[in-house]
Amino acid sequence: MPWRLILFILIFGIFLAFVTFNLENKCDISFGSEKLTLKEVPIFLTVFISFLMGLVCAFPLVLFIKKNRKDKLIKGLQSKSDTSFVDPPLPDENIKKDAEAAKKRFFSKRNGGK
Repeated sequence: MPWRLILFILIFGIFLAFVTFNLENKCDISFGSEKLTLKEVPIFLTVFISFLMGLVCAFPLVLFIKKNRKDKLIKGLQSKSDTSFVDPPLPDENIKKDAEAAKKRFFSKRNGGK
């Protein structure tokens, strides 16, 4: 099922309903003075332009955040790859002897004290 297409049609239908219900509603948009005032602008156009302006303002922020995440990921991968080639430390001789003794005690108890 093409869910994206169905979702797009649904959202577009809601948008069209909003437009048709508000065709006759008009407002004035003022830019700070009476000379810079738009008269009789439809409400749906005001909302749509405001939404687009929000997208335009948010777009640089999204690119900046995405770039920072990518840089952090690359630095993290580089630091992991640098440490992956380090040889692990060799175990101490005392640790080896203790491990062998513990293994012998375990198997001797398991085999009935042999």
